[in-house]
Amino acid sequence: MPNPLLSVRDLTIDFSSHRGDVRAVDGVSFELHRGETLAIVGESGSGKSVTSLALLGLIPMPPGRIASGEAIFQSEKLGQTDLLKLAEADLRQVRGNDIGMIFQEPMTSLNPVYTCGSQVVEALRLHTDLSEAAAKARTIELFTEAQLPRPESIFGSYPHEISGGQKQRVMIAMAMACRPALLIADEPTTALDVTVQARMLRLIDDLRRQHNTAVLFITHDLGVVAEIADRILVMYRGRVVEQGRVLDIFSNPQHPYTKGLLACRPRLSVGKKRLPVVADFMREDASGQLLSQPEPVLPLENEALTDSSPEIEAQQLRDNSETTKTFPVEHGVLGDVPRPAELSSAPVPEPAAAPAPNASEPLLQVQNLQVYFPLRKGFFRRATDYVRAVDNVSFTLYPGETIGLVGESGCGKTTLGRALLRLTEPTAGSILFEGTDLAKLSSGELRRRRRDLQLVFQDPYAALNPMLTVGEAIWEPMRVHNVGGTRQQQKAKVLELLRTVGLREEHFQRYPHEFSGGQRQRICIARALALQPKLIVCDESVSALDVSVQAQVLNLLNDLKREFGITYLFITHDLSVARFMSDRLLVMHQGRIVESGPAAAIYAAPQHEYTQGLLAAIPKDSLADIEAAVASRA
Repeated sequence: MPNPLLSVRDLTIDFSSHRGDVRAVDGVSFELHRGETLAIVGESGSGKSVTSLALLGLIPMPPGRIASGEAIFQSEKLGQTDLLKLAEADLRQVRGNDIGMIFQEPMTSLNPVYTCGSQVVEALRLHTDLSEAAAKARTIELFTEAQLPRPESIFGSYPHEISGGQKQRVMIAMAMACRPALLIADEPTTALDVTVQARMLRLIDDLRRQHNTAVLFITHDLGVVAEIADRILVMYRGRVVEQGRVLDIFSNPQHPYTKGLLACRPRLSVGKKRLPVVADFMREDASGQLLSQPEPVLPLENEALTDSSPEIEAQQLRDNSETTKTFPVEHGVLGDVPRPAELSSAPVPEPAAAPAPNASEPLLQVQNLQVYFPLRKGFFRRATDYVRAVDNVSFTLYPGETIGLVGESGCGKTTLGRALLRLTEPTAGSILFEGTDLAKLSSGELRRRRRDLQLVFQDPYAALNPMLTVGEAIWEPMRVHNVGGTRQQQKAKVLELLRTVGLREEHFQRYPHEFSGGQRQRICIARALALQPKLIVCDESVSALDVSVQAQVLNLLNDLKREFGITYLFITHDLSVARFMSDRLLVMHQGRIVESGPAAAIYAAPQHEYTQGLLAAIPKDSLADIEAAVASRA
């Protein structure tokens, strides 16, 4: 075995705060060879991103401190060196040139005052001898490889002018620009729809094959890495709890935490009322130490986990979580995901009954909604054409119903959601909310109605005010609308909301930058729930969450739906999540609705070619698919 490209030994990282030192990474060790893909998997806050940031010297010191460890890297320019001890000038030579990184939140990683193209050109000019013209040509080539539409146009676009998924693809292009020996991908596909995700995974793997690049792939979703990783390292609370070959982890998980991660993800072939969470598989003592737990802990107060009885589902979970040499194909934790051609023959649970049109008055009626953006050229910036982001969209949403809106990045999903709340002004059409046309309301009237309509934004960091603590951010809408009782009652409600979304009361005084990406999204969800709205537009509200917290939040949203009758327009690129959440489904393509109907029916027999393509792009995580992927990488 040749010397590893990267060898990390006993990496320990502490962060200081007014509450004392926090150990974020505790004795992590691993090796990574050229041409190999190592996936680091774990929940939000487990130390995955901190580990990768330490390798590039990107941890702020203070409050961060590397207590111990070494990271030996074979640099092309510097030779064998310890990344943790490099001076800043040497680190600048390594970053981008020897090691490229794709960050988790593209909006906060791209400079808002420079165009997307100029930022990639800057990286190329800094690390290569390319001229300005050659760097521009190479950037457009990279944008094309990253499957960006209109590469020349996006070259001159600013980050705020493109969608979240497109921004992530710009970041991927930038990281690959200098063909690094090591590519660190920190949640690189979180903001991408399934078709683009599949392309990006292939693109990253092609880079590995062509240039013998090592890939450190950080993700919260075990399903994503099933086909591309050689080895998996599972982290929990800063420690490595399990690691091994990808096929071994999926077929024979040893640690209860790993079993929980495998069970939490929604699957197309299973219709459940509730999802299992990691806590169902683990039990801790008062000090937080993990107790031995061979079977999942199923709280008695939980409702039935599926359409069957609680006893039957509990036994199924126990069967699924037992350590076996191989998972049963049909009843294992990760059974086969049927392909479009097979969906019609797959067993499909009865779809949730959507409210009949004559059962109640609709909560929301959208009629011929249009949102056009002008394309301006020339000295006088005259509109020469229009981007039809939303083109004659009509649908009806009933009280207590969940409609899933799915489609590729840039298809108009987010624009439609923002237009419903008039955060983006519609070009034409009507938006009837409880019989009132929101498109015709004055700003004052609209502000009062927004108490009943809330939006969970796609980018949690950009949606939170960095100057406010998270407690104040959740509290603010209550004060603005004067709801929730006295000041003490409002604060008690804020603390309750923090607990509801899986955070602690002491988080009230912390600022957004002190949380991970997944934790920030939970804060945004708590803020949206503060006013107990009638309609919540969830714009990729769980895309930044690890699968366990995602399961908790999805269960929470469904609980709130049943308890308070909240209605959801659920925008997502994850078709498995859309299947779990939705009564009805709208499939959007190039600004238009191309298919609609009951969610289970569409997944069972998709009629439109575009819908069939979306289903075909879902990651295959059955043992047969993993075995085939491992064989192809040999």
